[in-house]
Amino acid sequence: MSANGIGDGSGFSMLEGIHYATGKPVRVLVRDGVIAELEALDYAPTDKLPWIAPGLVDLQINGYAGDDFNTLPFTADTVVRASRALWSEGVTSYYPTVITNSPEAIEEAVGIIAGACDRDARTNRSIAGIHVEGPFISPEDGARGAHGLEFVRAPDWELFERWQRAAGGRIRILTLSPEWPNSAEFIAKCAASGVTVSIGHTAATPEQIREAVRAGARMSTHLGNGAHLTLPRHPNYIWEQLAQDDLWSCVIADGFHLPESVLKVVFRTKGAQAMMVSDAVYLCGMPPGEYETHVGGKVVLTEEGRLSLAGNPKILAGSAQMLLWGIEHVLRSGLADLTDAWEMSSVRPARFMKLPAGDGLTAGAPADIVRFERSGDRIRVLETYKDGELVYELEEKRI
Repeated sequence: MSANGIGDGSGFSMLEGIHYATGKPVRVLVRDGVIAELEALDYAPTDKLPWIAPGLVDLQINGYAGDDFNTLPFTADTVVRASRALWSEGVTSYYPTVITNSPEAIEEAVGIIAGACDRDARTNRSIAGIHVEGPFISPEDGARGAHGLEFVRAPDWELFERWQRAAGGRIRILTLSPEWPNSAEFIAKCAASGVTVSIGHTAATPEQIREAVRAGARMSTHLGNGAHLTLPRHPNYIWEQLAQDDLWSCVIADGFHLPESVLKVVFRTKGAQAMMVSDAVYLCGMPPGEYETHVGGKVVLTEEGRLSLAGNPKILAGSAQMLLWGIEHVLRSGLADLTDAWEMSSVRPARFMKLPAGDGLTAGAPADIVRFERSGDRIRVLETYKDGELVYELEEKRI
């Protein structure tokens, strides 16, 4: 156990830190993987304490540090390795994301992820569900983004059930476009089965979006991206999704996907229904250069961290940055304070997906905890705890 943390090896530990929301020193008592008590410290050595916050929850990760969930063949070891590597980024729960591909490839990919969960208990605890993004999306250029046109298709319930069986029931999020005929019926079936339907990569009309929400769609996937370069002034599918009170909005706040003005509008319009995702692909953490990927073929990762199609730099090919990068960006830009930036990346997505971690740093919640060092808008993870277990510790800590 590190400084400002005590453990006795019996399932009990105490962690001290500056509360991310209040700025006050606190002690978190953990017993058997659960937060037993949160108490204020009656002294304030803030220069000696790290910050303490709930673990990050990412609803959309395509891969990490060279391990890809979308380029077959991959193995259960790939999933286990990526899940553990994410602890260094403060991510304690996430949704590995399988994108548009052939029906057989999607079935194989979700099956491998499910197999990793069955084999490795820690991976099973970290993976809160699988996110399938596509192939029931718009075939139109721009809206389709970097997804392969040859694999785009209309919603098919029997096909989705096949994938769900391969996934052992772990598919929890499905991104689609409601522009297809009979989309509402398909969405209603998904919602009734416990799958969160998210609107994304869409060219749907406002009425189609409203119909999707009435049928049970609850989220917008990376709102403002996976969109045409030019849209009607109004109405359009971005305004319509912002206007829907029952839709929560996810955004990629890496500084490349959306300008600060758009992030500001989403944050202010959606309030507590605004969430951040990374949409990180496996190139996250890799050196700059040109790479060959399943998503659109050749892509370029720049020195600045921007990832785009090699043939069309205007089209992004996912993100090469994690949630911590997004938190730092909105802090640096003055778009949110630490409390809101962190909660958009942790308790809000957890609460939205009805995970126990949605209770945050409260008694009875899972002890999914991150302790970090903060210098202005820069954040460095020192320790990550999953269910009270120390799963990551920075080797050299200044605090």
